[in-house]
Amino acid sequence: MNNNELKRLLQANIITEDTAERIREYYRDNKRQSRFTLSAVFAIFASVFVSMGIILIIAHNWDELPKLLKIVFAFVPLLTAQSLCLYTLIRNRDSIAWKEGSATFLFFSLGACMALISQIYHIPGDLAEFVFTWMIFCLPAIYIMNSSVLSILYLAGITWYAAETGYWSSTSGSALWYWLLLILAIPHYYLLLHKHPESNFTIYHNWVVPLSVTAVLGTLSASFPELMYVAYMSLFGVFYLGGQSSFFSSSKRRNNGYLILGALGTVSLLLSLSFEWFWKKLPAKDFDLSSLLISQEFLFALVLSCVALLFLYQSNRLKIQRIKPLDGIFLVFIVVFMIGAYSMISMILINIILLLIGMMTIWEGVRSDHLGILNYGVLIIAALTLCRFFDTDLSFVIRGMLFIVVGAAIFILNTWMLKKRI
Repeated sequence: MNNNELKRLLQANIITEDTAERIREYYRDNKRQSRFTLSAVFAIFASVFVSMGIILIIAHNWDELPKLLKIVFAFVPLLTAQSLCLYTLIRNRDSIAWKEGSATFLFFSLGACMALISQIYHIPGDLAEFVFTWMIFCLPAIYIMNSSVLSILYLAGITWYAAETGYWSSTSGSALWYWLLLILAIPHYYLLLHKHPESNFTIYHNWVVPLSVTAVLGTLSASFPELMYVAYMSLFGVFYLGGQSSFFSSSKRRNNGYLILGALGTVSLLLSLSFEWFWKKLPAKDFDLSSLLISQEFLFALVLSCVALLFLYQSNRLKIQRIKPLDGIFLVFIVVFMIGAYSMISMILINIILLLIGMMTIWEGVRSDHLGILNYGVLIIAALTLCRFFDTDLSFVIRGMLFIVVGAAIFILNTWMLKKRI
């Protein structure tokens, strides 16, 4: 709002001079905050490009340099980054641009220094060990610099380490160190949620953390990979219920990565299990009960299920929200999974569950007058219909009729909702 508009409102006696001054102050604060944010973004990108530029220049002439000069070039960017961080802590502690920019420069210069020294002295080790050491050295800087960008880079780094160890390495393991490294980064994230719940850095963490955990959980699969379906379903239940907690009650839906990933993950997993391939294989699995109960898959599935159950109890005890369609699906799935070890009826139950979720989600969208939720429910039913299109012996006429019904339902429901708003 510009000054001319404020003057017109004052002349029309719509607002008082005191209200006009508060409006001016509000917009001045917003502009100031926008400048700070832009400064931080430019500082971060500048640090990244400077770091990459230095690495490329050195790499171009690397083979021609003497050993001593190589060592100097390895440490100069790191020492420069440390000096900038020290200057920031002493003279510009309150500047977001300086904090985030110098911390980002430190992150990349440290990795470059480690890589160069390893190459110069031919230090043995694989990529996972290198990334692990790099992240360990970067961890204290998150708290010293109070840097959220460094925290995000650290989360990306430990995810890379876990994937390298658990998925891509020739001697794949479960990357259990990842979980300790993740816990060590949680205090910074917790402070962000409490002090700056609506900041961009908090929103980025709300997406990066659940995406990282989702990507890494699969590394736990070893002797009983079937149990990972229970673990993932409970994990998505934790995300979905946690996304409805008081921490995120004031957040916009698109900023709530836990809620969105929990909902999409639950439905996607159910859709993948609505086919018969999994349930045909499950009864034939020879489960050794004593080995199963001490397996890491069972342990993590049990822990995640208990956490999800605690969230479900807490949310309903405090009456944070009405029961939503996906609230207790993780519990229902555990029962269906156990039935599936003995009968193919579980495949039918999964399809019925998906249909009910779609219908309940549509009703939730109608009740709350939310087009996004309504269309999400319709899309669930449409996705289920599409899955059955490739999985049944129905004639093309009947399949075509099903798609016509779904398309008509989308049009009718959206038109009805829009008319209600007029």
